Amino acid sequence: IPPPAKNLADGLAAIEKAKAVGAKTQRERDYIDALGQFYTDHDKVDHRTRVQAYLKAMDELVQRYPKDDEAKIAYAITLNVAASPADKTYGNQLKGAALLEPIWKRQPQHPGVAHYLIHLHDYPPIAEKGLEAARRYSKIAAAAPHAQHMPSHIFTRVGYWQDSIAANSTSARLARESNEGHDQLHAMDYLVYAHLQLAQDKKARAVIDEMNQVSGFSETIFVGPYALAASPARYAIERGDWKGAAELQVRPSPLAHVQAITHFARAVGAARSGNADAAKADIEKLGELRDKLQQAKDGYWSVIVEIQAQVANAWTLNAQGKHDEALKALAVAADAEDKTEKHPVTPGPLAPARELYGAMLLERGMPNEALAAFEATLKKEPNRLATYLGAAKAASKAGDQAKAKEYSGKVLALTKSADTNRPEFQELKTLTTASR
Repeated sequence: IPPPAKNLADGLAAIEKAKAVGAKTQRERDYIDALGQFYTDHDKVDHRTRVQAYLKAMDELVQRYPKDDEAKIAYAITLNVAASPADKTYGNQLKGAALLEPIWKRQPQHPGVAHYLIHLHDYPPIAEKGLEAARRYSKIAAAAPHAQHMPSHIFTRVGYWQDSIAANSTSARLARESNEGHDQLHAMDYLVYAHLQLAQDKKARAVIDEMNQVSGFSETIFVGPYALAASPARYAIERGDWKGAAELQVRPSPLAHVQAITHFARAVGAARSGNADAAKADIEKLGELRDKLQQAKDGYWSVIVEIQAQVANAWTLNAQGKHDEALKALAVAADAEDKTEKHPVTPGPLAPARELYGAMLLERGMPNEALAAFEATLKKEPNRLATYLGAAKAASKAGDQAKAKEYSGKVLALTKSADTNRPEFQELKTLTTASR
């Protein structure tokens, strides 16, 4: 993800100043030259090309100074940044982790190593490999809000919701005490997500209310504004409150992908409430925001917003009675989302496209296909409450009593500390009772 233009300009100015001051050793000059690969010509050369050039320079630096741990650490995280989202072998990430593991054994209190091991393992198939780093990082930097939050990247990936709540509660408190608005809001968005997975809706709502009181952050840096847009949208969509989603107000923001979150929630909410015309207006806005991101050469977020538009359009087609078209459109969107990776700013999409596909299949009386979609979702988004609910309903309607019992048990386990009784829980009880 490209940094803001100002950051790139400031970085280039620092590189030029470093060259003007003059390095005392060849090693220092090599570091400056390597960093220069990323900042030089940032206004002419695209982000990915500069990242790959910096990666190559850091690789050469590591080869030149094989005993330099800091070079290996910087190279390892760059391997993660430079990785292609299409590479589902996670070759770069595993290579980076392999570089860091020996350093961690020698320097078990190095905060950068623990931090980067979490980032390198922040992918569903390899997330469990990051649990040790997640457990240790918060102890290494106990007073740092971000260090307290970072373990929840792994906890989210493996569905450890209570651990995520504990980590982000501490992170949000420390950030609030040090007036770090972005860190506070970032932790609180993850906190809302985790509470919703446990059906702790009242607690999630209380966090959102507190988020709305946070101040002292820049609107041009997307971390805080993203959280403020995402959490209310999550709250509506995770609870199936389609009317509430349709009525969400778009918070003013100069950031297109932040605005898109609310327009997506509004569109899906309107479509699933039967108001196709209202949904179309928000879908049109999503198209404008996607175009704006494309013009800004933001390859990642333009793709994400396009997928949001596809999902919303599918539900709009469904609302219009065009059910076959709707299913095809949502299948395409789910396939596209499966080829992306989530950004670290978010614990996950408002609702995975594959999960929504399962919900539409179930609605159309196709429980076997729906069950397959829900089970596929769980591989990427483990321990999601809405996915377990969908899987339990689909299995029950498909006559697979063993799986119906299994997934109903998962729902009961997740919701044992719920502070609300959502209608779908009662529906699930009715279904599973009837199927006995």
